[in-house]
Amino acid sequence: MNPFIVLGLLLAAILAVGAWQQKKKALLYEVSWGHQIRNTLTSKSFLLQLAGFVVFVVMWQLTVKTLSLPWFSRLPGPWECLMEWLSPDPDYGISIYTADYYTHIVYSTYRATTAFVLATLLGVPLGLLMGWSRKFYDYSFPLVEVIRPIPPLAWVPLAILILPGDEPAVIFVTFLVAFFVTCLNTLLGVESIDESYFRAARCLGASKKRLLLDVVLPGAMPFIFTGLQISMGAAWFSLVAGEMIAAQYGLGFLIWDSYSLIQYPVIVIGMATLGVIGWASSAVVRSVGRKLMAWRERELFGSGQAG
Repeated sequence: MNPFIVLGLLLAAILAVGAWQQKKKALLYEVSWGHQIRNTLTSKSFLLQLAGFVVFVVMWQLTVKTLSLPWFSRLPGPWECLMEWLSPDPDYGISIYTADYYTHIVYSTYRATTAFVLATLLGVPLGLLMGWSRKFYDYSFPLVEVIRPIPPLAWVPLAILILPGDEPAVIFVTFLVAFFVTCLNTLLGVESIDESYFRAARCLGASKKRLLLDVVLPGAMPFIFTGLQISMGAAWFSLVAGEMIAAQYGLGFLIWDSYSLIQYPVIVIGMATLGVIGWASSAVVRSVGRKLMAWRERELFGSGQAG
């Protein structure tokens, strides 16, 4: 298939997703779909976002190809990378038409998702417990703060020694970064709840279980989902480091292997793929959070209208 056709299909898919998001916002804010799209396309925020991408690509082209600055002499240009990415017969064997490309994506997505789910299942309860119990906070928080600054790469040798095979080691390293982000954001969410809500609930005879379900969880939810979005991005960040050292497949491995083989366009392809998948996964978490906290968006929108 012609690369230009593929590029057109990708742009059409992006526009379709954007239109779907605008339709959801139109329903939330009770305006027409067309009105919402016009507001978005003419907003200063959207134009600045678009300008950011344009300036980045223009500067990339200028420094690498047009001006050929010595520091960037070995880097590929944006057009070269794009054509390689969309080529049915790529020079370096990696494009959207090759099976190896999707093998690397599947491995990385599996590792990042597994680490994120584990971090959520363990980090959210631990953060809630630390915020809920002062005794448990005093017991666990100093240990968490000592372990948290250790870089993920420092854990790779121990993970390989302790866990069987390379796969669990990479997932463990990825999990650690996501876990601390999730745990500490959840803790911050519990600590941010006004004490008057607890007093009011106790005056109404709420049990500890009802306090947890009706006060703590809803109050901490915005911080929890903010933490989960950051956690998803952190998982991809630490995953690449782990894959470069202790994996045979994955986007991190692809980037490092391409550097070793002097296949520089593939490095950019791997980085761009990471960016797209990382953004998409964070968008999924953000979408779930918005569905669970629709009341919060309506509350903020109502406050803005009243102001």
